[in-house]
Parts: sequence; structure tokens; C-alpha cells
Amino acid sequence: MTTLVADDRRTDRSAMPAPVEFQRVRVRLGGSAVLDGASLELRAGELLGIIGPNGAGKSTLVRAATGIVPLEEGEVLIEGRALRSYSSQALARRVAVVQQLPEAPPTMTVAELVTLGRTPHLGFLTRESSRDRAIVAEAMERAGCVALAERALGTLSGGQRRRAFVARALAQEPAILLLDEPTANLDPHAQAELCLLLRSLVHDGVAVLAVVHDLTLAAAYCDRLVLLDSGRVVASGRPAEVLTEPRLRDTYGVLVSVITHPDTGLPVVTPARGAITAQRAEDVDG
Repeated sequence: MTTLVADDRRTDRSAMPAPVEFQRVRVRLGGSAVLDGASLELRAGELLGIIGPNGAGKSTLVRAATGIVPLEEGEVLIEGRALRSYSSQALARRVAVVQQLPEAPPTMTVAELVTLGRTPHLGFLTRESSRDRAIVAEAMERAGCVALAERALGTLSGGQRRRAFVARALAQEPAILLLDEPTANLDPHAQAELCLLLRSLVHDGVAVLAVVHDLTLAAAYCDRLVLLDSGRVVASGRPAEVLTEPRLRDTYGVLVSVITHPDTGLPVVTPARGAITAQRAEDVDG
């Protein structure tokens, strides 16, 4: 079976720079600071969950990591190099992104979409090799969309589309994978399958950053969590360190109960019986 991990990723991680580092990043959109001095890093060998209320800047963080939105201040480093020093092709060979609402022509088939993931590795007018086709096939298998290969994107459910775009990202053979709400529109079984896939990618050497709204799901699968509020990092650490009742009450403006799962020992977050303690404004950015 073709591997999705390059051999050069099996080096000593402690001697390598962080796959992604945000240094005091400030992004202003529509006159408002959506990210306001955010500093954090995605470390090698981890699944990092980005959490926070609506409008906290989570989606903007993902966009900033690929240069989709300009930085007003600060720096984003990819494997120790400034993001702005990468060409688009060189960046796509290292970083794959699954956006919250990815777009593609509705008549495009899933197989055609996933094959686009090989584009950064091909020369001008170069056709896919047998290796490229094998990587595409494995990507679709790992993302659970082999049966959808000939389906047009416009005929798929939201969850099926999500799996197709994840497969396209895997076909890039990324060292870094960034996902904005990857479990959206998935049922619990599909959510668990996707999260296990992300864990397997981390095991293979891929550094994974995922924006997650479901706090219990984030606690179950992420190595660390970063909590954003109003564009700032307000907490960072292991799930049990970040997901505390006072902090979630202050950040989300709602009473919650955080209990310990009897089998896993991980936090489980549930709404508490009581009124919302603060009215939070919602923003189009998740």
C-alpha cells in the first residue's frame, strides 16, 4: 500500500521547528480585529484543537495560516520559515486545508476532486503517474468515500462532501493538515471515524490542527486545546486543563457542567440547568 507520509518526516521531532507557529498575529476584517495578538503553535506529532465561541477568530486563524487573509501585525511561520517566503505550490506541498465551506463545481466527481490533490506535486502539463493514482485511491479509502468516486459533488450530502474534501487534502501528502469544522454535518459514527483518521495521520507524522465546536469531541481526540475569545488566546493546554466550568462560563457566557468520563477520565461538557449568564454577539466567523 502506498504511504501518505514522506520518509523525511521520520526525523527527530525535537530538533525540528514547530510545523506552524503564530507570533502575535493580528488580523483586521471589516474594521474589526478578528485576531488580536494571537500567539500559539502547532507542535509536531499532535492533534491540536482550536475551540471558542462564535466570532472568536477560529476560522480566521486557519485562513491566516495559509495567507488567505493578510496580517496587520505579527508573523506566521511554517516549519520555521515565514509564510510569505513560500510560493503557493511549495506551500501546498507541505500544508493541506479543508475549509468550513469548501467550494468546487457541482458537476465535478469525487474522483476528479481528490485527484486535484496531486496538483502541487505535478509539473506543468504533467499527467498523473501510477503512483499518483495509487495515492488518490488510498486517500479516498482512508476518508471513506470510495463508493462515492463517480458521484457528482452536487448530488452529495453535506457529510459526504466533507469526506470528499478531506480525501483531496490527504492526496496532497501533507506534512501539516488544517481543518475548519471537519466533523460538521457528520453523524456520530462518521464523526468518530474521521477523528480516528486524524489520530492515525498524527501517528504517521502529520501535524493536525482542527477547529472544533463540540467540546466533548475535542477533549476525546485532541492532544491539546487552544481556547480563543475575541481573537485572543485565553487558555492552552491539555483538555482537562482548558475545559473548566469557570473558564467556559466566562468565555461562552453560558453555564455548563464538566464531568469526568468514568472510562476514559476525559472531560465531558454538558449544558447546565440554568439561564445564559451573558449575551454573546454572533459573527459569521466561527
